[in-house]
Amino acid sequence: MDIVMNLFIFLVTAAILTGFSRKDGRRTPERLKTALRFFTCQSNVLCAAGCLLTAVFTVAGEVPEWVWLLKYTGTAAVTVTLLTVFLFLAPSIGEGWEKKLLTGTAHDLAMHLITPVLAIVSFSAFERRGMTFTQSLTGLLPVFLYGLLYIRKNIYAPAEKRWEDFYGFNKGGKMAVSSIVMLAGTFLVCMALMALQNA
Repeated sequence: MDIVMNLFIFLVTAAILTGFSRKDGRRTPERLKTALRFFTCQSNVLCAAGCLLTAVFTVAGEVPEWVWLLKYTGTAAVTVTLLTVFLFLAPSIGEGWEKKLLTGTAHDLAMHLITPVLAIVSFSAFERRGMTFTQSLTGLLPVFLYGLLYIRKNIYAPAEKRWEDFYGFNKGGKMAVSSIVMLAGTFLVCMALMALQNA
């Protein structure tokens, strides 16, 4: 079951990326590049890589600790994606949020809900081996690194290369507050996943 779930997550993510890279039968690298600006896409790619390696090494007989940590880090990242959608983006969008974030396209539903839930279930139910506090902190890395990128691209990049504040984290000049909240929330996600591992 774990192998099936991990391969499903990888194949769904690969199919979505392929869809982003093509339009009307033509390669569209700029479309894929734009999609990869979003933490949703980056977190799902990271999780899919961890899932593929987990499946391969499970078949081979033993999953190394570094692969297990990669899967954990990806799982923490997509959990942040899922919670951000429901606890931050949905309230900020208001009425009709579900069409914009879940049912607007197939990839929205997959990346915002289906693959995160499957990753949490597979990691917590089938890949339990116990986790230390130090190991749990690796789950902070994706949000921390993406936060640095988002701040640079929204505030410090030249005007022609600057990103739109598509997450609204700098609304009202509150980027610092948003950063603290996101890191604190991610820390709680890491503690929750550690608790499930050690249950």
